Amino acid sequence: MEGDLYFLYRRCDMYMKKAGRMIRIFSSLTAAIVVLGGCPAAVYASSQSDISSAITDFSVELFRKSAENGESILISPFSVLSALSMTANGADGDTLKQMEDVFGLSLEELNDYFRTCISGEEGAVTIANSLWLKDQDKLPVSPEFTHTVTDYYQSEIFEEPMDESTLSKINSWVDENTDGMIQEILDKIQPGTLMYLVNALTFQAKWEKVYEDTDVYQGVFTDEDGNELDTDMMRSTESVWLDGANAEGFMKFYEGGRYTFAALLPDEGISLDDYVDSLTGSEISDIIESRDASYTVHAEIPKFSSETDMELPDVLKEMGITDAFSDRADFSRMYDTESNPGVQISEVIHKTFIEVNEQETKAAAATAVGIMETSLAIDDTEKYISLNRPFLYMLVDCDENIPLFIGTVYAPEV
Repeated sequence: MEGDLYFLYRRCDMYMKKAGRMIRIFSSLTAAIVVLGGCPAAVYASSQSDISSAITDFSVELFRKSAENGESILISPFSVLSALSMTANGADGDTLKQMEDVFGLSLEELNDYFRTCISGEEGAVTIANSLWLKDQDKLPVSPEFTHTVTDYYQSEIFEEPMDESTLSKINSWVDENTDGMIQEILDKIQPGTLMYLVNALTFQAKWEKVYEDTDVYQGVFTDEDGNELDTDMMRSTESVWLDGANAEGFMKFYEGGRYTFAALLPDEGISLDDYVDSLTGSEISDIIESRDASYTVHAEIPKFSSETDMELPDVLKEMGITDAFSDRADFSRMYDTESNPGVQISEVIHKTFIEVNEQETKAAAATAVGIMETSLAIDDTEKYISLNRPFLYMLVDCDENIPLFIGTVYAPEV
């Protein structure tokens, strides 16, 4: 029934593992939408460590292939993975295998992983999912598919006509579930769209040690073209030092000790573009896991904000998910494609926002993955907002040693 609610979203404590010092990440929000229209794989990981490594590998590869030289970018690989994982439950054959290969995880592992995430009412992170369906009398979705996304992803389910009223409802749902930071994920519903799977991830926390007025001063930054930029700098003394092959940095904790803002500055003579191009998931994992708390770190970070708006089909196809975007797509576990037209992913939209200030960090991301009938065209337009400041940053879950967000800043803007 239209507007029918099956499950309420729950707050997420984010994966429980590893004792030791946990670091608090700055506040962030993400939302993800999967739009859908009309051979079991091998097990890829065998332990929690393997799962964390696979997620980091996917995160860094998605970030690298999304980045453009000289342009600031912020993405939430976790949001994208959430949306695509729900989508993968409708895939089969080579389509599913390609998705699992790119994720580095089997569908069973992904489902179990996200079920664990959506399992608490406390903490800085919340996750919400929803499933928006069209024409169930004419083209019904597999009951097994809807059962999986409600059971493992606690998804709300709505039946809608996929018209202007649906557009308004989906955007309102995202607005509500990202605390107003992502007010609109879709600007239109493409003809032939059969389904949207929507994921909203929110993260918000204050710094463990907030900046005082005396910690903020007018500083000068030099961009990679040699231009000097006046900006507000925030200075503090931290205890965690990061050391990579071609970069050094620090972590700044957030309340509660689990999450952290992690910044990496490329070594002199290495551009941020070159550093990003050289990144691997294993290197980021090593940097996070080998963090050194034996130093006194005098750290400075600019106040900044950033927005990114992009489409990801080309990036995901380059990573190896190709069939899902073509008439070869096999989503037969979602729809009965033997008796109905085939369906394929038509769009993957990703939007992010972040603001870093003296008290806290607020961020938001939204990802929309669309699937429609195979006869319809794919919209691959990409858009970016440039900030131009040469450093890389991440929002890291130090329990799991995975980045929830990855971004670059070429010039701070507030």
